[in-house]
Amino acid sequence: MTISGAGPRRVGLVLSAAAVLGVSVLVVLLAGCSAGPAPGAAGTSCGHTRTAVNVPVVIMVARGTVDCATAMRVEAGYAAAIEAGDLQGNGGGAPVTVDGWTCESYPTQEVLRTGDASECHTASTEVVAVLSLPAVSASGSG
Repeated sequence: MTISGAGPRRVGLVLSAAAVLGVSVLVVLLAGCSAGPAPGAAGTSCGHTRTAVNVPVVIMVARGTVDCATAMRVEAGYAAAIEAGDLQGNGGGAPVTVDGWTCESYPTQEVLRTGDASECHTASTEVVAVLSLPAVSASGSG
């Protein structure tokens, strides 16, 4: 940067002031930004996956805090346990432990009412697999 008619000391002061102003503006802009809950906090959507019977779901943090990689790994482990036949009960809904988490499916009536297909939880954290079905068109063919 060239500033005509200014000595080296004045150029340094101008550049320092510009840097301070730029950082201050950046801090103010970033402080005003909020992308919702902190990663892994209650309300966070961790990603899409499929249940053991290939139903699309979104994994949501319902309570507590957990990193999404852990939530997805536990849900994948739960689906694998169902696929392997490691669970008892109607549709494999009985509780099973996956990496220290207790996982179980909800009864059909609750799934239809809430959209929540299953949950995995610890004493302080809960993640829920929420149905993620494509929208149905209101217009029928006929």
